[in-house]
Amino acid sequence: MALTFARLKLRVLRNGFRGRPGKIVLFVVGLLAALFYGILTALFFLIPYVPNAPDWGAVVPAFGGAVLVLGWILMPLVWFGVDETLEPGRFALLPLPRPVLLRGLLIAALLGVPAFGTLLATSGLAIGAGVGGGPLPAVTAAVGVVLGLLLCVVASRAVTSGFARALRARRTRDMAAVLLAVLAASLGPLQFLLTSGAQQVGMQRLAPIADVLGWTPLAAPYVVGLDAVQGRWAAVAARLAITVVTILLLAWWWSSSLESAMAGTSGGGEVRTRTVTGAPVARFFGRARLPRTPYGAMVQRERRYWVRDVRRRASLITFTVIGVFLPVVMNLGPGAAGNVVAQSVNGGSMVLVGALAGLGIANQFGYDGTAYATHVVVGVSGRVELRARAVAYSWYIVPLLLALAVLNAVLRGDLLLLPVMFGTLFAAYGTGLACAMHASVWAAYALPENQNPFAINTGTGVAKSFLAMGAWFAGMVLAVPIVLLVVLGGSVGAVLALPVGLAYAAGAIWLGLITAGDILDHRQPELLATITPRT
Repeated sequence: MALTFARLKLRVLRNGFRGRPGKIVLFVVGLLAALFYGILTALFFLIPYVPNAPDWGAVVPAFGGAVLVLGWILMPLVWFGVDETLEPGRFALLPLPRPVLLRGLLIAALLGVPAFGTLLATSGLAIGAGVGGGPLPAVTAAVGVVLGLLLCVVASRAVTSGFARALRARRTRDMAAVLLAVLAASLGPLQFLLTSGAQQVGMQRLAPIADVLGWTPLAAPYVVGLDAVQGRWAAVAARLAITVVTILLLAWWWSSSLESAMAGTSGGGEVRTRTVTGAPVARFFGRARLPRTPYGAMVQRERRYWVRDVRRRASLITFTVIGVFLPVVMNLGPGAAGNVVAQSVNGGSMVLVGALAGLGIANQFGYDGTAYATHVVVGVSGRVELRARAVAYSWYIVPLLLALAVLNAVLRGDLLLLPVMFGTLFAAYGTGLACAMHASVWAAYALPENQNPFAINTGTGVAKSFLAMGAWFAGMVLAVPIVLLVVLGGSVGAVLALPVGLAYAAGAIWLGLITAGDILDHRQPELLATITPRT
């Protein structure tokens, strides 16, 4: 049965690549990236076993393993998504026992680039244990590596499946989305705190923390090689037992959410409804003061989608958390004092956040999927389409950007920097939004039609990463003139930052609407084919 699921995964993967050379290229690029970074990480994990290893070498497996497990848990929620080429809902009508289905889905999850990269990266622990202690420690470390990979995959699936179920429930979806965003955005603060703490206290003082991590499921499977080399076999058995018990508990959690995923239910209890009166058009627009035109209808529809659709709402909350963290670290870090330096640092942080804000629409048509066919049939103008979507998205993003700028000015204790922050922030948002419009037209990708809001198709994670990074980088580069105005213009540049930045943003958005809108008019059928899920 496991081989059947493996063959099915490979066949679906092959069918998804058929006729899509761009997707094949991105998959190969992702495979090469996993190979490159996997080899580098494997060499990093060899540090504790090399002759004359540094005193802090023992902390490498603990902290490295913990980062791997946390990355598997949190990154699919906010960035890559989780591969569901074999969607559980498609097995609902088959008489498969739940343990069989769980094992099959696990085998399918292991057949992917992330699992390959993780196994390659952690193989350095087994190689190092063999060099330092011989065959038996090498086998022990290899067992830990395999268990660590199973822990990563099962934890990722259990968490994403559990969050998907919670986000479908009316009573818990908003609270779960907030918790999700905070957890996902905490990766950056955690990395910053660990790096700064290691620089201040020294790597040697991190050994007690590494010892504690070694007895948690985050790092237990990755430190058994060191225990085996040093002859601590009781510790080896205890750590492996901790890992196995954790995998079984996570598998039980994942199994408990499979039934709702297959049936498409939320388990959210009774759904309350309210009776509304009035004409259909009036009920649709509600209290929104929008023109009763196709443009106004699309704006109102998009506004509702951004707060009701799970994927979109989670991205808004995630951006809010990350947008608070990035400027605070850059502005309050060491060396951020002084007039010119402070303006340049603030300008750089605002450019990062502003360009990042535009990424929310980088795959805006992918959210619609086959529903976009209605716009193709009706013949909605590309400029009207993109303008309505940009206005609806900015309806929520612009207040967030204003609040972030004010928050950072208050934290610095200098409200006079607000014009500089506003100017650079909105200039970067305008350029980022324009680049994201083009990305949404040229590089859209399909999202699977299932109940998991974090699900993606195989190979799409690489496309999603390159799409986001490319649009983000282009948006920041195009906003550099405003930063140069602030840095080189002195007091005059600080005064002109706000009006020039707003004009620059308006021009970038206008140019993006015109160019991307005209391209959209000619690519509607191709775009619809791209965002239509294929199996």
